[in-house]
Amino acid sequence: MSESPPTAPVCYRHPGRETYVRCTRCDRPICPECMREASVGHQCPECVNEGRRSVRPARTAFGGGAAGRQGYVTKALIALNLLLMVLSIASDRGGDAAVGGSGFGGLMGGSTPLTNWGSVLGLAVLPDGTLGGIAEGQWYRLVTAMFLHYGVIHLLLNMWALWVLGRSLEANLGRARFAALYLIAGFGGNVAAYLFSAQNATTAGASTAIFGLFAALLIIERKMGRDISQIIPILVINLVFTLAVPGISIPGHLGGLVVGALMALVLAYAPRGRRTLVQVAGGAIILLILLALAFFRSTALLG
Repeated sequence: MSESPPTAPVCYRHPGRETYVRCTRCDRPICPECMREASVGHQCPECVNEGRRSVRPARTAFGGGAAGRQGYVTKALIALNLLLMVLSIASDRGGDAAVGGSGFGGLMGGSTPLTNWGSVLGLAVLPDGTLGGIAEGQWYRLVTAMFLHYGVIHLLLNMWALWVLGRSLEANLGRARFAALYLIAGFGGNVAAYLFSAQNATTAGASTAIFGLFAALLIIERKMGRDISQIIPILVINLVFTLAVPGISIPGHLGGLVVGALMALVLAYAPRGRRTLVQVAGGAIILLILLALAFFRSTALLG
C-alpha cells in the first residue's frame, strides 16, 4: 500500500497559496502578501494589529500626545487669524484696515466694522448709535478679540511669534493642552484689558495669548531642565516695547503674561498620578476666577 505525499501548508487567509512561512506569533502559515516584517521573522496582519492595540501611545512629559510635534494647532490658529484679517479688510470696504491709521508708525492699523464688533470694549456708544460692550452682555468679545488685529503689520508680528513659540510648546504639551494654554492666556489678557482699560477703549490682537506663551515657554523649558537664558532677553524686549509704544494695551499684555504663567504652572507641575484631572481642574478654576472678575467689572460699569 503506497503512502500519499504530504500536503503543503497553505496561507490561512488565502487557501489557494502554498507557503512554508509561519507567523512568529500565532504560528499560522502566511503567504508573501500577508507577511509583515517583525523584529524576528514575519507576523500576520491580525497579530500586527493586536500588537498595536496593546502598545500604549507615546506621551509627552506633561501628558500630551506625540501628535503635537506636527504643530497642527499652531498652524490652525495662524490660519484662523489670517482668515479673520482678510474678512476684517473686506468689511472695511477700502478703508485703512491693512495699513495706516493710529499707532506707532501705522503698526496698529485702523479699526474696521469687524474689529468694532469683536474687540474688547467695556461700555460705549457703537458707530450705529446703539449702546454696546461687554457690560451690555457682549461677552463674546473676550474671546473674539484675540483673533482680530488692527492692521497687517500687527497681525504679522503676532503670527511670527506664534509660529516660533507655538511649535515648541505644542510639541512639549500636546495639542489639547497647548490649545487650552493659548485660549486661557488670551482670555485672561482680554479680561485684564476689560478690568484696567477705559470703558470706551477698544483692544484686540493675539498679543494677549502670545505673552502667555512667552511665560509658558520659560516655565516649561525650566521644568525640563533646559537653558532659558536666550528666552528672557526676548521677553524683556517685548515688555519694553509694550510699555514704550503708544496704542498697545499694557493690561492686556501683562494679563496674558500672568494668566499664561499660571496655566503653565498647572500643566507643568500637576502630579503624575492625577495629572490630567489636576490640569483640567486647574484650568477650570482659572477660567472661573476670570469670569468672576469680568462679572464684577460689568456690575461696576452698569451700577
